[in-house]
Amino acid sequence: MSKPAPLSLAQPQAPHGGRVTAWAAIWSLAFLLAATLYLLRSNTGWLSAWPDDWIVPFASWMSALMAWMKTNLSWLTRAIAAILDLPLQIAFGLLAKPLKLWGIPLPTLSWLGVISAAIIAGHAAGGLRLAALMAACFGYIALFGQWQGAMLTLALILISVPLCVLTGLLLGVAAWRFPKLERLAVTPALDLMQTIPTFAYLIPMLILFGNSPVSAMIATSIFATPPMVRATIVALSRIPSEIADFAVMAGCTPRQKLWRVLIPTARPLLMVGVNQVIMLALNMVIISSMIGAGGLGYDVLLALRALKIGQGMEAGFAIVVLAIALDRLSQAFAYRGGRPVHHEGVGLVARHPHLVLALAVLAATTLASLVLPALAKIPPGWTLSTAPWWKAGVDWITVHFFDVIEALRIGLLVYVLNPIRAFCEAIPWFAALVLLVLAGYRLAGWRLALLVGLLVLFCASSGLWQKTMSTVYLCGVSAVLAMLIGMPIGVWASRSDRVFRIIEPVVDTLQTLPSFCFIIPIVMLFRVGDVTALIATVSFAIVPAIRYTNHGLRQVPPTLIEAAKTAGCTRWQTFRLVQWPMALPEIMLGINQTILLSLSMIIICAMIGTRDLGQEVFIALAKADAGRGIVAGLAIAFIGIIADRLIGGASAKARQRLG
Repeated sequence: MSKPAPLSLAQPQAPHGGRVTAWAAIWSLAFLLAATLYLLRSNTGWLSAWPDDWIVPFASWMSALMAWMKTNLSWLTRAIAAILDLPLQIAFGLLAKPLKLWGIPLPTLSWLGVISAAIIAGHAAGGLRLAALMAACFGYIALFGQWQGAMLTLALILISVPLCVLTGLLLGVAAWRFPKLERLAVTPALDLMQTIPTFAYLIPMLILFGNSPVSAMIATSIFATPPMVRATIVALSRIPSEIADFAVMAGCTPRQKLWRVLIPTARPLLMVGVNQVIMLALNMVIISSMIGAGGLGYDVLLALRALKIGQGMEAGFAIVVLAIALDRLSQAFAYRGGRPVHHEGVGLVARHPHLVLALAVLAATTLASLVLPALAKIPPGWTLSTAPWWKAGVDWITVHFFDVIEALRIGLLVYVLNPIRAFCEAIPWFAALVLLVLAGYRLAGWRLALLVGLLVLFCASSGLWQKTMSTVYLCGVSAVLAMLIGMPIGVWASRSDRVFRIIEPVVDTLQTLPSFCFIIPIVMLFRVGDVTALIATVSFAIVPAIRYTNHGLRQVPPTLIEAAKTAGCTRWQTFRLVQWPMALPEIMLGINQTILLSLSMIIICAMIGTRDLGQEVFIALAKADAGRGIVAGLAIAFIGIIADRLIGGASAKARQRLG
């Protein structure tokens, strides 16, 4: 007689069996325990508030480690700084500020030559339309007086992006070849690099490399490399096995198979990674300006500090158009790169006409700038400014709608934000631990439960539990509001191509506009505080909710929709019973990204009066307290990792349920 199968709580098989009843009982007990601890939190001792005697001095340990590295590894950091500083200085000298070679000052490239070279590159990659776009983007930068800052930023991008792409490609290849390396080292490292706040990168960079462009470049590389690693792993994993087998049959060595067959085959997806590296590097320009990067980011930062909305928006839009230009140009060269062209027996000019023309124009205009100063530096009289218009617009809104704005601000604070903050800050750490560990086990088994439990314990044992819950409060409210607004817009865009064409450029602008630029006009209207942080965070985090909802609904197979209509379903029934369930896994990815973007705004919002983990990192940055900043940054990262893993587990179960 066979033994009965053991009861498994991880994967229930029947909708009305004993397993479901067992889980219902377990969840009921867990919520009862959490509610009891919350209501009796003043009498439950260590189960509600982590005792001060139990706090683990992570910050002191981190500070000691950074001090040891600064003392004993200064030779290494100086060598790295010297190696990286050389190409940076060359790029700065060519684009932004004069470079001395053997004591002889060399002229920078003429602004007219750079614009012409960008137009020629656009024509080479994408024809007249792309050339016109490049002319418009670089013309905007010149016309509105943002040229010097933009060239400093472009120089940093031109050196950082190849470094990120090469590093990401090599790490991705290694992770693809050795799955254990990916699972045990690469994936956890990427998770931390993408979720730990960017401000937390700055403190170790300041201590080890000083206040210099090299520090900014390294911080940018840490932030921008993960998409390239992930794109490489995914691209190589998706190559059909027949292609790899063909390379072996053709006599290729493993190295030849990788670099001559697999990498070229994976080019389209790899270029997606390159594109994301460029976008993330440009996203870092403001933050990295705090440690010596300069450029457009520094201009936006100065405008924010002085509350000069016009100057800040002009510099912010300069970053946007620079991002658009580099994005479209990189994509065009990626598609063009897949069509090999052979020029046998012809000269250099015939093989590379656009390159030769661009170099000739750069040389001619730069030499002419030695005689004509207007070609070396754009005369102030040739530029325009919209700064007075921005200020006048904000002043007009403030004068005419002050009562409405103030009523909205006070109403949100008194009736929504303050009660939610008070509730979240009062949640006992043990109650949160029980519920999150149980959710992790329910969704993905004991490994996720263990990971979630350890991360929650870190936040509690570091003495940052209340600030952690303050962060959860602001991030949670912002993410929920972004989803409530963004998902209906995504549904609307998925049903109408005309609406999608209107929404797409708005979403693109929101995605590329620096996060600081969301704050400047909102501060002018709503002053500092949680309401300003909420509005800025929602504006920044709404993009994934729109994009993923639209994309998920558009990916539903038309045959399923036709089948639903044939079965007599109304339009609402087709959406509710077919389209929404099929798009749900994609939509959940959008929810995940919305939460992560909300977390990324936490530290920036600390500059306008919020009191949470972002404030901890910001204070640590001001005091150069590495330990305090890193621990607070890790706590923010762990919130993101918990949300990512739980939503990922729920998405996987949804995909499994839908087959």
